[in-house]
Amino acid sequence: MDTDWRMPDDDEALLAECEVHTFRSGGPGGQHQNTTESGVRLVHLPSGVRVESRSERSQHRNRRIALERLREKLVDLATPETPRRATRVPRSEKRRRLDEKKRRSQVKKMRRRPPREPD
Repeated sequence: MDTDWRMPDDDEALLAECEVHTFRSGGPGGQHQNTTESGVRLVHLPSGVRVESRSERSQHRNRRIALERLREKLVDLATPETPRRATRVPRSEKRRRLDEKKRRSQVKKMRRRPPREPD
């Protein structure tokens, strides 16, 4: 996404930056969904982000839902990821792990068959 791009405040300006596709949503819902083009797909041209909504019977409500989803995705893209800070395992945790390994090996040694005595 361009660094100088700013998200518009109103929905009309955001829609102007998008390609709007309507389609028949299909799936369960019967005759109404199969005959009306109530599904809405928005493709944001500057960023290439694509969202769609087809949960409602109304195209207007689906467009509103798709715009909300688009805003959420664009905000997620615009927020920079915080860099990971490397940490080290504390000495006490290392000691605890090693003690647990030793204890576990002792338990497993006790399961072995005793050595055979020579005749």
